[in-house]
Amino acid sequence: MARCAARATALVWRAAPLHVLGYLAITVVGAAVPVAVAWLTKAVLDGVAHRQTDALLAPAIAIAVAGTAAAAATHAGNYLRAEVDRRASLDAKDELFAAVSRFTGLARFETPAFLDRLRLAQQSASNPGRLVDTALSAARSAVTVAGFVASLALVNATFTALVLLSALPALLIELRLSRQRAAMMWRIGPAERREFFYARLMSTVDAAKEIRLFDLGAFLRLRMLAELRTANAARRRMDRRELLVQGGLAGASAVVAGAGLVWAITAAGQGRLSVGDVSMFAAALAGVQAALNGLVASGVMAYEHLLTFHHHVEIVDAAPEPPRRPTSLPPLRRGIEVRDVWFRYGPDHPWILRGVDLFIPYGETVALIGRNGAGKSTLVKLLCRFYDPTRGAILWDGVDIRDVPPETLRSRIGAAFQDFVSYELTATDNIAVGDLPAAADRTRIEQAARDSGVHDTLTALPYGYRTLLSRGFPPEEEDEEGPDSGVSLSGGQWQRLALARAFLRRDRDLMILDEPSSGLDPEAEHEVHRRLAELRAGRTSVVVSHRLGAVRDAGRIVVLADGVVIETGTHAGLLAAGGTYARLFDRQAAGYRDDAEPATAVTAEAAGPSR
Repeated sequence: MARCAARATALVWRAAPLHVLGYLAITVVGAAVPVAVAWLTKAVLDGVAHRQTDALLAPAIAIAVAGTAAAAATHAGNYLRAEVDRRASLDAKDELFAAVSRFTGLARFETPAFLDRLRLAQQSASNPGRLVDTALSAARSAVTVAGFVASLALVNATFTALVLLSALPALLIELRLSRQRAAMMWRIGPAERREFFYARLMSTVDAAKEIRLFDLGAFLRLRMLAELRTANAARRRMDRRELLVQGGLAGASAVVAGAGLVWAITAAGQGRLSVGDVSMFAAALAGVQAALNGLVASGVMAYEHLLTFHHHVEIVDAAPEPPRRPTSLPPLRRGIEVRDVWFRYGPDHPWILRGVDLFIPYGETVALIGRNGAGKSTLVKLLCRFYDPTRGAILWDGVDIRDVPPETLRSRIGAAFQDFVSYELTATDNIAVGDLPAAADRTRIEQAARDSGVHDTLTALPYGYRTLLSRGFPPEEEDEEGPDSGVSLSGGQWQRLALARAFLRRDRDLMILDEPSSGLDPEAEHEVHRRLAELRAGRTSVVVSHRLGAVRDAGRIVVLADGVVIETGTHAGLLAAGGTYARLFDRQAAGYRDDAEPATAVTAEAAGPSR
């Protein structure tokens, strides 16, 4: 808690030092005003009781000034608090997501505990100034308590001690409730994330077609409500517990206050206290209890915030694992060796790769094929170092890629993935994310679009390459006759755009294309692979595809099955061998021939000159 408090305080101070100082000054003023008003009120009442009217003007004016100062301080404090929150939130989110971006691979994003921690950290980052706010509130309450305690002690020291002691159990009980609430928030994290998942499905265009076609609205709504009820039930139990405990504490405080007032009134009736003394006692008693309650509440809120901010600190401090022996990465000249690689996504998961040995020669195109689940895409993820092998190694010209900083390795790779992202950005930005320094180079952007065959599509858009590729946001550039929302592309057009990103990195040592033409028609697919062969001539490429006709020209074809390499060779050689590749190719080719045509004829023809 101390470490988290120091980190949160430092973050807020860096974000808004002058605003924090101003807020502190206003807090001191706000804390002193109630005590001053109580003393001034005592002076007024005593003056009235003794008919000293000539002495009433000064305290009356002072009361008016104090009230004005308190009102002004309240408004100024609200502004400063909001500004501190805004500035601190900006820095906290920057710190949090900078840390998230540094994570080397994907494993954390597939771990429920991390996702729950990230959700709580995001909540904390939305309002990191809350700690300073609660700390200053506690300070204000402490100043007020000190002033009223001194005033109350002048009337009855024993009763003052009793009031102070009555606040201690409240503090301990409230801290316990805070821990229980923090634990409850952690427990309901999965339910809240599932609720958000169902709500997002029903409110975005991604799933809208299937939801309406299959009439899934009621099904998803009921699932969402079930998760919400689960979370609400836990919150309700916690709220009831707090209601009972805090109700009991309030009752105890009322008993103490009532006993004190009875004593004060009795003492006044016996002539031991003046009217002003009774007024002061009542104001001090109420002020002490209110300030103590505020102090306890502020302390509890600060404690709860630290429990939440702890998740922020844990993520920010979870630095990526450094290379075991930091090594530079030479330009690829010999090739990439996959040496006895085993991989699974967790100790309780099945093996995806089981002792894979593979060599990707420099300057060649290697095609990975196999049935679904054979391990093709997993091998691609290992080449990009989104994961590290469970056993074995991947060597880049003899250098283990685990010894190389991930950003260095990835800067040498261009890629288009099967599950590419459709960014709700302009067409230019959608291409430029493949190599951000190219964003200002219109020539490179357009050439990449031409290489992937999407240039004509983009130039025909309302604002050309500046058109927003989303119907969920208004376009940044509008004219009187322009659309009031962005533009949507077809699946094939989006895939060409993803390829354009990869083609921005055409000169990199390694190009990886994972199902690069799955959304394209046969003619477009042929053109994409032809263009890829031209652009990557003499360079190293890895292509994953289920369409065997698209990879027949690869210099080397690798067949994976059940996580192992079962065949390697050229198209013609693998057909002649009559193994798994030949059977898969024959099955795909059968869909394009007449039933009467014998398979052997197709196979023989396929083994001939490539298209």
